[in-house]
Amino acid sequence: MSIGKSAALALLLATAGCSTTAPPPVAVVPAPVDAPAPVEAAAPAPTQAGVANPAAWPIAKSPAAITDAATEAKITALLQRMTVEQKVGQVIQGDISTINPSDLAAYPVGSILAGGNSGPYGNERASGADWAKLAAAFDAASRSAGAGVPVLFGIDAVHGHANVPSATVFPHNVGLGATHDTDLLRRIGEVTALEIGATGIPWTFAPTLAVPQDVRWGRAYEGYSSDPALVAAYSTAMVEGLQGKLISGQALAVDKVAATAKHFLADGGTADGKDQGDAKGSEAELVRIHAAGYKPAIDAGVLTVMVSFSSWQGVKHHGNKSLLTDVLRGPLGFEGLTVGDWNGHGQIPGCTTTDCPQALLAGLDLYMAPDSWKGLFDSTLAHVRDGTIPMARLEEAARRVIRVKYKLGLMDAQPVVRTNAANLGAPAHLALAREAAAKSLVLLKNQDSALPIRAGARVLVTGPGADSMAMQSGGWTISWQGSDVTKADFPNGQTVGGGIVAAVREAGGTAAMSADGSYRAKPDVAVVVFGEEPYAEFQGDRPNLDYTGEGLATIAKLKAAGIPVVSVFLSGRPMFVGPELAASDAFVAAWWPGSQGAGIADVLVSRRNGRPAREFSGTLSFAWPAGCEPGAATLFPLGFGGTYAQAPAVPALNTECALSKVSDEPGYVLFDRGLRQGVFATGGDTNLVDLAGAATNLNVTPFDIETQEDARRISWTGPMDLHFKVEPRDLPAGSALEMRYKVDNAPTAPVVLSAYCDGCEKVDLQSTFALAAGKGWRTSQVPLKCFATGKFPRLTIRSNGPFVLELQTLRIVPTSAQDTCTGPF
Repeated sequence: MSIGKSAALALLLATAGCSTTAPPPVAVVPAPVDAPAPVEAAAPAPTQAGVANPAAWPIAKSPAAITDAATEAKITALLQRMTVEQKVGQVIQGDISTINPSDLAAYPVGSILAGGNSGPYGNERASGADWAKLAAAFDAASRSAGAGVPVLFGIDAVHGHANVPSATVFPHNVGLGATHDTDLLRRIGEVTALEIGATGIPWTFAPTLAVPQDVRWGRAYEGYSSDPALVAAYSTAMVEGLQGKLISGQALAVDKVAATAKHFLADGGTADGKDQGDAKGSEAELVRIHAAGYKPAIDAGVLTVMVSFSSWQGVKHHGNKSLLTDVLRGPLGFEGLTVGDWNGHGQIPGCTTTDCPQALLAGLDLYMAPDSWKGLFDSTLAHVRDGTIPMARLEEAARRVIRVKYKLGLMDAQPVVRTNAANLGAPAHLALAREAAAKSLVLLKNQDSALPIRAGARVLVTGPGADSMAMQSGGWTISWQGSDVTKADFPNGQTVGGGIVAAVREAGGTAAMSADGSYRAKPDVAVVVFGEEPYAEFQGDRPNLDYTGEGLATIAKLKAAGIPVVSVFLSGRPMFVGPELAASDAFVAAWWPGSQGAGIADVLVSRRNGRPAREFSGTLSFAWPAGCEPGAATLFPLGFGGTYAQAPAVPALNTECALSKVSDEPGYVLFDRGLRQGVFATGGDTNLVDLAGAATNLNVTPFDIETQEDARRISWTGPMDLHFKVEPRDLPAGSALEMRYKVDNAPTAPVVLSAYCDGCEKVDLQSTFALAAGKGWRTSQVPLKCFATGKFPRLTIRSNGPFVLELQTLRIVPTSAQDTCTGPF
């Protein structure tokens, strides 16, 4: 049985006599950060929206070691020998899921990548040896097909080389920001470079230098902090850790890889925290906040810059010449290559993913064309031949790509070989990840010294995150969304609960894990591990910061039994957890700490000598909200964090989300472009549906329409229900359920929509889908009155026979296009 937040909190307060107030807070000063002061814009804002004024920007410069005269002469001679086809190939990058080494004979592309769901030979759990084998095959094929110029292989190793099983998985950047430790960041960069190189890959798409200003953004956890000074300091540390110091005329060392400063620019400043959205702020804000990490990265020699999906004042960055050319190559002095994001060039007005000269003309050097590389190669070649793309611009872009290849030693007579299998998941690397996990923890509450857990104690560990490697690792782990990660993927790691149980037993106590919070002998203390499920990019966008997942009911039940509770909150951002904070004796923000759960135990559990292995040292790098609504007051400011010597003082807590009683919220989302707001993921790899019936009768797969995996293809082979679990709430009169969908073939059996509630009617959609068959993407609205209810806990679509439905949007909207319930809709 489950109970809601209000009921759980009422039970807790009634049975335990707890207070939700505390003494006035004591300021906790964050560790000093060696960072330059933010640069203030010195020039007026541009007169035209989305057009930058180079005079307003700080001065930076790529080190001269990137462009030494001898190397540039070699590149010039090479370009003179290359055919136009080979030059075009240098500016195009394909994904390993759609391109094979044999393709390079006809399409000599200059670069390949492994996207979030791509693995060697179709296996996203491929071994490090298989990664190295594929990298070598592409290298060999490119050297024979592209004038001897090898491909440049890039990958998203954003918190360690987490795409690869048994690699070292570090905390995500939101947790690393809480450490305020630039030396730690530099060491993490060094280890990550070793592990990436171990698989034959010389380039990582990291670090992210976003400065998130609204943590509703689904990529907020990729940012170190909302403070531009901290991001600037971390920028230098991570670039130097990954690349080392650049030396003129010499390739990067064998233990280093190319870094990427991303995403240029202001992806952390979009309106309403929308991924791939529009940053509407002034140029002064762009410079002062969002560009803070780029000057130090460029000065440190970062070899690549990735362009953001997002826009500034309505202009898409992939097509913004004033930023990509006038600023980045002007005052910022960047001499490396600019690479696009996943088909991002296709979002420029007038472009498609397979035809976009505008991006190259704006200053993009390397198109990221994961599945569009072939068509883009053909169209770009045609644009060069007809003069739309000047040869000088093509050669400039190709030069920058080849320049990075020289700096990586790929062009040497004896190319640099980085593969060393012993570097993947090495013991010293795992120890560093454990240290990072411990240092990232932030103590937000410690009432009556509930922590540390004393040696010899009887401990219960429970909660949905206690034994979940997926929940503690977050997105960009094995797969793009990270939701299918298991303990078997990282046998050299420990879950948070596993680490705590081991530490308690080592200290002479007894400990057990329980999925439902049950126990045989009453524990001295319970640790409840809960929080956000993993997500990546826009699938993590949220309309508000109310935490609505599991945890509170378990806390309340344990407190009602007189058991002190320590809450360990796993998340990619600060969230409104007022009820959980009030209910807990101690509360720890653990972020997404990675694979080394023992690092959490190092801080929470006392050893036999009576002291933990480590103290709390982390402090917030983002403010923690006092409410769930956008613009809510701050509960804990940036820099807040307690220690065992100085317990954090918790102000009076708000325990009710201000939005919970709102009944007219427009556009309530059940499913939208892959987003999961309101959808509780319980089945399969889709993180979308709870499947009922014979699993063989239904398959749900993601695919791309406008952005990566922004739609689902739902295929029935026989009778089966598709359930969307939603949070019940009052809905305004006149609301409708809106679907954006495509049907190629009419259903041959009834397709029924129901609200899955007592007294609810069913709506037949067979005629609607029959009418839509073969007509492309359509939008239909079904009035909620057709279900005879204003509230429902689950929405169900049932097909009684074979049928394929492609779905991009499923949401509640405040008005209906029609007032009938007979269809077609």
